[in-house]
Amino acid sequence: MARDDTPRLPSNAPPPRLGWKNWVALGVLLAGMYAWQAYSSNREANPTISYTAFYTLVADAKIETLTIRGQNASGRLKIPETVEGHPVANFRTMMPLAPEVDLLPLLRKQGVKVDVETEGQSPAVQILLSVLPWVAIIGVWFWLSRSASKMMSRGGPFGGLVKQRSHRFEKESSVSVTFDDVAGLKAAKQDLREIVDFLREPARFQRLGGKVPRGVLLVGPPGTGKTLLARAVAGESGVPFFSMSGSEFIELFVGMGASRVRELFAEAKKVAPAIIFIDEIDAVGRSRGTGLGGGHDEREQTLNQLLSEMDGFSRNDLTVVMAATNRPDVLDSALLRPGRFDRRVMVDRPESAARLSILEVHAKSKPMGQDVSLQDIAQNSPGFSGADLANLVNEAALSATRRGASAIEAIDFAAAQDKIVLGDARETRLDRTEKRRVAIHESGHAVVAHFTADTEPLRRVSIIPRGMALGVTQQTPGEDKHIASQPELEARLRVLMGGYAAEILLYGHPSSGAENDLRQGTEIAYRMVAQFGMSDKIGPVFFEHRVEHPFLGQRLATDSGISDLTIYAIEEETRKILATAYEDAKTIIAEHRTAFNDLVKLLLAQETVERAELERTLGSNSARDAPEPSMDISTH
Repeated sequence: MARDDTPRLPSNAPPPRLGWKNWVALGVLLAGMYAWQAYSSNREANPTISYTAFYTLVADAKIETLTIRGQNASGRLKIPETVEGHPVANFRTMMPLAPEVDLLPLLRKQGVKVDVETEGQSPAVQILLSVLPWVAIIGVWFWLSRSASKMMSRGGPFGGLVKQRSHRFEKESSVSVTFDDVAGLKAAKQDLREIVDFLREPARFQRLGGKVPRGVLLVGPPGTGKTLLARAVAGESGVPFFSMSGSEFIELFVGMGASRVRELFAEAKKVAPAIIFIDEIDAVGRSRGTGLGGGHDEREQTLNQLLSEMDGFSRNDLTVVMAATNRPDVLDSALLRPGRFDRRVMVDRPESAARLSILEVHAKSKPMGQDVSLQDIAQNSPGFSGADLANLVNEAALSATRRGASAIEAIDFAAAQDKIVLGDARETRLDRTEKRRVAIHESGHAVVAHFTADTEPLRRVSIIPRGMALGVTQQTPGEDKHIASQPELEARLRVLMGGYAAEILLYGHPSSGAENDLRQGTEIAYRMVAQFGMSDKIGPVFFEHRVEHPFLGQRLATDSGISDLTIYAIEEETRKILATAYEDAKTIIAEHRTAFNDLVKLLLAQETVERAELERTLGSNSARDAPEPSMDISTH
């Protein structure tokens, strides 16, 4: 037997009720039916006769009243009679376009009451047509209101404008990252661990009067692990965790951003204690009144609402706000004051030991060759962020895959580091003349670096074009350092000017290949004079002559109270330092001309010379001090 799945109402269910929209539709239908019935009955009550019969009735004085409406005429007889085989009391007829001139005088003579009306519909039809436009307008208005409500609902096409876009993670969520998975960053993890512990056990902190910070701002360069730390907090905390990007607050329609802020905090307060994480908060938290669009826009309204939610009349001490940015200099001062973002956690690039820990985490699940030393890789990658190190391990794995190897070897890490730092090898090859000039240029860098104190040892010299450089001279970094002394900066300038000096010594003129060296050298020399106090003439002062505008993103000459005479003196001292470095480099190359020539020949033959061959070719140098901390790459 077939199954009947038709839904049925229970026997005791009340009868369905009609809504007001159904009553309106029923009323319109009844009015239309009434108008049509009246119009039809009127047509049936007044039979149509021919104009000839009508004129005969006029001539015989049988018409009592007559109504003329355009070409239509209707009337009533004095005495009903049969006309054209039909009983007629009231009649209808059609008048000719050019009525007879004697018709109206004849009607007046016989005393017929004549009414003349404008051509149109019957009264019932006229009433219906006057009502229908208003009914249509009201109906369309209700339809548009209902359609707009559906479109702006969560399931509608514009539902994304008002939909809450935050991602909520509970303690049983799929986020598996913990603080143990975050290598390095001990101080940052300690600060965040206190936040997690407070939200788990608030009574332990409150018994001594302690309060959890209202907001925690994670500050650091891109790729240093700010978002990873936030994910670790989500994995460690036993409280609801709301995550949202700063750009997701901003929409085309004014007021949407502020509405999303209110909704986000309202959801968090319902389940407090909770954590709210806003990634890239500089997208919404930039200083007010400094944009090019005026002071009243969507971004500023969103920021005002965020300020009010973090520390307003309706504040909630059990809701902690975490945010991440790499541009703390552009954030509004009201956002950074105590009571909002009380604690600023610095997430900087990792030191050597932290780099080793990060490499161990990323290499844990990958087969490593016997010749791979993660310690050496960590030491030779200063300035790499956590994301850079993850990319380094991944590129090494891809290199081993391309070679068809079963494990990642040291050659793969070397190729990966060259690809990240220098770029891929270019397909274009230099002709003989250009190749010789590049070899001379890079040999100048290498000889000056080898025979100058306060520089790190040479690692590699190559004249194979890579990325934007036609050649490269790499030096091995030493331990991590955070300051550079004046002798170290002067030695770095000599190395940068080595290629320029070598070209002038051999050719008598420089080439455009020294552009990058001169740019770096000028920047270092300028900062030595104007900011580091390394000029006897200028003295121990700091001048911010060239700055990057945080909103326009370009270099501007700012009016910072520096006189033109001081600017001229800074420029003169900068030129003097660069000229001294150039003369020193030229002297070093001239004194070691034989080693210089041998290195040029070796580069032309092999294109790349590694550390061991460089030491054999250039010989020993007893004047070298301890290696400098950072990698110095001079490109041509």
